Parts: sequence; C-alpha cells; structure tokens
Amino acid sequence: MILFMYEEASYPELKRKIQKARETALKNYISIVNPVSVATDALELGFSVRDISNILFDILKEIKPHDYAGQYPPQHSYENSILESELFAFKWDSTQLGCKSYLKFALKENRLWLVSLHKDRKDKED
Repeated sequence: MILFMYEEASYPELKRKIQKARETALKNYISIVNPVSVATDALELGFSVRDISNILFDILKEIKPHDYAGQYPPQHSYENSILESELFAFKWDSTQLGCKSYLKFALKENRLWLVSLHKDRKDKED
C-alpha cells in the first residue's frame, strides 16, 4: 500500500513570498499575465485595473501564510511569460475588497506577476 502525505508550504517560505510580493507592488513592479481577464474581474470587485498597484499592496497586507490555498510544492506556470515559475494562491476574507477573495501570483525577475484576483469561486479556481 502506498501512502501519500500532504505537505503544506512552510510558514516562513510563504511569509517571505508575501513580503516580496508587497515590496514589488509598492514599487509598482507588476505585470499582469492576462490583462483582459484581470480587468474584467477588477471591475466586478469595484475597482479599475489602473489602480491595481495600490489594491495589491493593500490586499497583500491582509493575506497571511495560513490563507495559502495552493499545492505544495507550489504548482508551476505554463504561461509563456512566467513559464515554470512557482504559483502562489491565497483565499481570504478581504476587508479591502469586501468579500471572500482569491489571489494567485508568481514572482519572477523582481516582478510580481498577477495571475488571478477575483471573488472566491468555490467550485473553480484559475
């Protein structure tokens, strides 16, 4: 019989990734993997994609390592712009956005690459 154990991403590792994401958002070192999708979701959340830098900085202050909703080890992206980069997904109750929210990002070349930011879709994640 083969047993599989689920391991969680380490608290210190996630804390470092969140901190790095905050720092890059503060410096406005942000790229968006799928701008049309993110813009549509931003409008649904009540803000313009032009405000993404400030919004990301604010919501990254809300997110904690225990909000991690991804796999361990983290999944790797298949998107050309961030190919093979680790993906970090979080679900949390956002006071900034006023709803249960979902954020997925990658960090590559000192940039925060936004993959998804939307209301939590309980049955489906990007």
